[in-house]
Amino acid sequence: MKIGLIKEGKVPVDRRVAFSPEQLNIMSKRYEGKLSFVVQRSDVRAFKNDEYEAVGIPMVDDVSDCEVLMGIKEVPIPLLIGDKTYFFFSHTIKAQPYNRGLLQKVLEKGIRLIDYEVLRNSSERVVAFGRWAGIVGGYNGLWTYGKKTGLFDMKRAKDCFDLKELHEEVKSIQLPPIKMVITGNGRVGNGVKEILEVAGIREVNPKELLQNYYDEPVFAQLAMEDYNRRKTDGGYEKGEFYSQPEKYESHFLKYAEVSDVLFAAAFWDPKAPKLFERKDVASEDFNLSVIADITCDIDGSVPTTVKPCTIDDPVYDVDRESFEVLPAFGEQLSISVMAIDNLPCELPRDASEDFGRQLMETVIPALLEEGKPIIEKATIAKAGELTTYFDYLEDFVRESSDDL
Repeated sequence: MKIGLIKEGKVPVDRRVAFSPEQLNIMSKRYEGKLSFVVQRSDVRAFKNDEYEAVGIPMVDDVSDCEVLMGIKEVPIPLLIGDKTYFFFSHTIKAQPYNRGLLQKVLEKGIRLIDYEVLRNSSERVVAFGRWAGIVGGYNGLWTYGKKTGLFDMKRAKDCFDLKELHEEVKSIQLPPIKMVITGNGRVGNGVKEILEVAGIREVNPKELLQNYYDEPVFAQLAMEDYNRRKTDGGYEKGEFYSQPEKYESHFLKYAEVSDVLFAAAFWDPKAPKLFERKDVASEDFNLSVIADITCDIDGSVPTTVKPCTIDDPVYDVDRESFEVLPAFGEQLSISVMAIDNLPCELPRDASEDFGRQLMETVIPALLEEGKPIIEKATIAKAGELTTYFDYLEDFVRESSDDL
C-alpha cells in the first residue's frame, strides 16, 4: 500500500501534516514490504521538504499513484482524485452546508472518505488536536491579559519554534494575584491547565476560588456539574444533563464575579444553557476582562464570542453595554476576546508529531487489516455510496446548493 501525504490546499492554509519526517522513517522500516510513503511537495508545511528528503522519504508533485492520501483540512473539490482512499477532517458529519458540495463530489468520484473526527475505540476518539488547542489557547489567554493590562509581553505562540520555546516564554511572566477559571476537563481543558501549571500558577478547587482571597495568581478547573444545575431542584445528574440539557440552567455567574480571566474549553450542546447572558456582562459585578474562548462557538456558550478571530488578528474587544466590537485593547473596561478557531496551527510541528503518534499507534495498524471496526465506522463514503453509519446524510447530499 502506497500512502501519500498531500499538500494542504484549503485557504487560509494549514501548516500541519499527518506525520513528521522521523515518523515516516520509522514506519517505512517497520512496515517494509507492506507500506511505502511519499510526500507531496509543499512550501507551507511546518516540516520542510528537505527534512523529509533527509530521512529518505521521496518528495513528489503527483500523488495519483498512491492508494491512500492523507491530509488535515478539507481537500478543495478540484484537487480530489477519484477512486482513492482519503483521510482528512471533512466537517460533513453534522451536515454542514458549506461542505455539501465536497461530499457530493466525494460520492461522484467513488472516493473512500475516512474522517479523523470519527476514528474511535469505543466512545473515545483516537486522534485529535484538542490538547494543542488547549495549550495554545491557554498561552494566548495569558498573552491577551498581558497586552490588555500592559503588565508583561510575550512572543506570539505562532512565533515560537516549538513547545519548548513556548514554555520558556510563559515561565518568564509575572502575574498579579488574579483568579482564572477553566471550563471543561477533557483534552482541551487539560491542555489549558498544562500551560498554566508551566507558568507556575497554582490550582485551587472551585469552592476555594469562590470563597478565598489570595496573594498569588490561582486558577480553578470546572467540571460540568460545577456550573450547571437542574432548574427544578438545583441537582445534577450526568446522564440526564447530556441527554436532556434543556432541563438545566447555568450558575456560572458566581465565577465570573470573582475571576479575571476565563478559558472556555468545554464542549457545548446548543440545547444546553449558555455560561451567561449578554445582559450579565453590563453588570458591575461581572469581573471578567479577558475571555479566551477555545471552543469558538459563535453566539454559543460564551455570548461575547460574536465572531471568530484569526491567527494574524487574534483578539477583539466587546463593549459591555452595547456589545459593539471594538479594536483590541482600546478600552480598559471592555472585554478582550481571543477566539481563534484553528489554534493548533500556531504550534504546527509539535501538534503534527503528536497527531502522527496517535495515528501510528492505532490507525495505521488497523488500516493494514481488512474490515477493522475502527476504520469501517469512520468511513463516511465508499464506492459512490454513503456507508450505513452515515446514511442519515442521504437527504443532505441529495439537495443542491440552490436549496441552501
